[in-house]
Amino acid sequence: MLKPLGDRVILDQPEEEETTVGGIVLASNAQEKPQTANVVAVGDGRVLDNGEKVAPAVKVGDKVLFDKYSGTEVKYQDTTYLVLHEKDLVAVVD
Repeated sequence: MLKPLGDRVILDQPEEEETTVGGIVLASNAQEKPQTANVVAVGDGRVLDNGEKVAPAVKVGDKVLFDKYSGTEVKYQDTTYLVLHEKDLVAVVD
């Protein structure tokens, strides 16, 4: 499994819907990427200038909302993950 460094978080995005409510099939480039995902791994946290470490605010298993154009897609063992900094997370979804 991937282990993120610092304040990075690894997310697993659910598959997008291929059809609309009306039953229209959308091309993959016309589909809007979801902005919610599940946290699968969390780094140790951010290190401040004075050397103090700040623990991450999210944990494995949380469902989160993130900025639309943030992160880097990474393919690992035939699964695509999204790696981003904790500051790019907007909210935890209950």
